[in-house]
Amino acid sequence: MKPVLLAVGHVPPDRLGAIHALHDAEGIVLALYGGRHHHGTAGVEDPGVPHLRVPQRTVLRLAASGRHRAVIATSTGRTAMPTAYLGARLARIPFLYWTGIWAQVRTPAHLLGAPAVRWIERDADATLAYGTHVAAYARGHGARNVHIAPQTVDVGFWSASAAGAQVARRRAGDPQLLVLYAGRTARGKGLGVLLDAWRRLDAKPADATLLLAGPTPAEVAGAPRGVSALGPLNALALRDLYAAADVLVVPSVHTREFREPWGLVVNEALLQGTCVIASDSVGAAAGGLVRHERTGLVVADGDPRALADAIERLRRDPALRGRLGEAGRQAALRLTPEAFASAVGAALRTVSAARAAC
Repeated sequence: MKPVLLAVGHVPPDRLGAIHALHDAEGIVLALYGGRHHHGTAGVEDPGVPHLRVPQRTVLRLAASGRHRAVIATSTGRTAMPTAYLGARLARIPFLYWTGIWAQVRTPAHLLGAPAVRWIERDADATLAYGTHVAAYARGHGARNVHIAPQTVDVGFWSASAAGAQVARRRAGDPQLLVLYAGRTARGKGLGVLLDAWRRLDAKPADATLLLAGPTPAEVAGAPRGVSALGPLNALALRDLYAAADVLVVPSVHTREFREPWGLVVNEALLQGTCVIASDSVGAAAGGLVRHERTGLVVADGDPRALADAIERLRRDPALRGRLGEAGRQAALRLTPEAFASAVGAALRTVSAARAAC
């Protein structure tokens, strides 16, 4: 059976499990065309599955080569997605559009390219969406045959016992409430909203501590009391922090250039049973993983008072933290690389059956 061509810019480490599961189930060849990174970590050098490193202009030739039974492409890159689509049409094989977009990016370049993207959305044989939020957005533009291929992490690693959790908590001063932020300082990540919310808290530093994993002290100079910036951390150290923390806050805000497609830190923290507060501009909340008062708390994007109130509520109610964290853990355990591969496989079967019927 011919493999499926998957055209993406990079394979970040957190997507390796999904890529391997998909290759095991369907057989794929990656066309890695580089370009701008859209993840917090760089792509791996060797993804461990058949792959080619090519310029974007070569994607058309690969997709039209006749060596693949279908083509999947993401929305990254300037020309890779439309040329992958065109190549699939020339080869008369199915084209699947894999997207995490759920709001129009309003830069001049994206607005100029929007009509072409809308055409491809409507004409793609299937659409693979991160969650229900992305699926609804795609259907709103006429996408058909939409399948939810869930965002996933290495469930085994992130749910494993974190041996250094107690050490991490003691280093933080063993506060009554240990709050964690894991991310970059880019405006869309909402760190400024979180720091503003922290200033509004009634808790003194001995009662609550906010740790920032990712930002350096220089990047948050002038942060309020009770805040410590740890800089970038490796996966093991981050897992220990998830296990040590009482709450992970993901305060992303919607900007002209950005709306958080998902936020894999949510999956990672929930797999340690850590309660999550997310803004409604976080894809993992809009897409149904963080459900308000069921698997976490959801607050309005850009509202530091609402965020402070949510943190204070969890500080005062350890039982609520535990209930939400455990419910979130059970939900995150279902988002496996195998579930992702199964969803993509189901989409491939529908497009193959449709072509066979023609």
